Amino acid sequence: MPQQIEEFFVLMLATADTIEDPFEHSFFLLVHIPYLQPFADVNKRTSRLAANLPLLRCNLQPLSFVDLPREAYTLATLGLYEQGRIEALRDVYLWAYQRSAERYRAIVKSLGEPDPFRLRYRDALHELVRTVVQELPAPADLEARVATLSEAWAASVDRPKLQALALQELQNLNEGTFHRYRLRPSEFNRWIDVHRPVRR
Repeated sequence: MPQQIEEFFVLMLATADTIEDPFEHSFFLLVHIPYLQPFADVNKRTSRLAANLPLLRCNLQPLSFVDLPREAYTLATLGLYEQGRIEALRDVYLWAYQRSAERYRAIVKSLGEPDPFRLRYRDALHELVRTVVQELPAPADLEARVATLSEAWAASVDRPKLQALALQELQNLNEGTFHRYRLRPSEFNRWIDVHRPVRR
């Protein structure tokens, strides 16, 4: 009955909110959403997404099922549906989280440490690049304009580095990056026409 499903769904959410351990909370959602079947479709997908909410709330890395063999997940959920047994899904959860943790560590290691200067001046750099592109100075005036604008956004000791970063970002501006500076396609195209004209 829809009313019963709604009642149990509300009860399930209320119970989930009382679980303090993020992994237990995560696994609870992974088990109970597909078991209850509160939605006409996508119950398993919804449960996998919902299982990440307690983890992310506690600043833990998310759970991914990317490498999980489809058959293992299917058998585990069948065991849950047909026999009410969670052991196989528990093992799948643990395996998937360990794989996610390994992948996350590898990605973090490959990225290296964030640049503190870039983090501190991230907003200033974005505004500087955006303003320069919109103003569209001539190529010969570019460095002088960047230097003038940087005075408003950085202490004198940091200005040379901010200017160098801004010039580098302007040089590397392309179809895949101009959106991060809140630029319109027309503004980006005008910039390319002036600063990187096609040689014929």
